[in-house]
Amino acid sequence: MSAFTLLTLKTMSDTRGMLTVMDGILPFPIIRSFWIYGADGHKRGGHRHHETRQALVALSGSVVVSMDDGQTREDITLSSPDQCLLVEPKDWHEMTFGQNSILLVFASHGYDKDDYIHTPYERL
Repeated sequence: MSAFTLLTLKTMSDTRGMLTVMDGILPFPIIRSFWIYGADGHKRGGHRHHETRQALVALSGSVVVSMDDGQTREDITLSSPDQCLLVEPKDWHEMTFGQNSILLVFASHGYDKDDYIHTPYERL
């Protein structure tokens, strides 16, 4: 069992393809959305927040998200567009991108450089 919340998004499938819906499932209103791509083999993130909550969805490819809430460290692989990882403000997160990956991010707040904490948790 993971210490972090991984949601399975409702997906409908038929002969015409698949449709995944994010409707009323997030525990916060979406104020900002952005996507990261062209980062093949690179790491992004490497921070936590004071207030911002996020939801991450790998639309294409796979992204390994290294999570640390100060108590638990865990690597979570997002490799299907019906998976959504919730990132709480306390969660240090760093993403490693596979080939041709696209990561969609929904955020509870707009961009504010003062909301970022660039110091990881210290371990004894």
